[in-house]
Amino acid sequence: MDFETVANLTYPKIYEEKGRTTFIDKLDRDYQNDEYRMRLELETAIFIYSEMKKAAGKSFCIITYKNPTRFFFESKLDATAAAEKAKVLKENTQSNEVTFEPKRNSFNVRRNSKFIAVSDESTNLEWKFFNMDDPFQRKAFETIFTADVKKELGL
Repeated sequence: MDFETVANLTYPKIYEEKGRTTFIDKLDRDYQNDEYRMRLELETAIFIYSEMKKAAGKSFCIITYKNPTRFFFESKLDATAAAEKAKVLKENTQSNEVTFEPKRNSFNVRRNSKFIAVSDESTNLEWKFFNMDDPFQRKAFETIFTADVKKELGL
């Protein structure tokens, strides 16, 4: 995956503190590490866009799409380990549809994903995105924007 492009499209305050390189390294580890490989299952997603909204002098658009994802584990999981991993995946992906496939040693996660697009002074009025599937980016969104903004956006 081209994480440079992902970083170019990401809201810059997400990686402001720790740096762009650290953010790209994190993305790479999220998709492939010593424990698992994560793969998106749809080559082409169908995006649904909300109306553009203005709040706190910024423009926002919420984008949703179906995003089935598979996690291939490197070490063979027994029933106990699979149950533990399923619990963690449900929490991290915010999905209740997490299915273990023992023959493939993988989990299929069905979820509806969300991006929040923001256009403001920090992006030079270009659209930049928060990937709300990523717990780090969800937390950053919660920290950066006020309760009034989230209420205005229906979040």
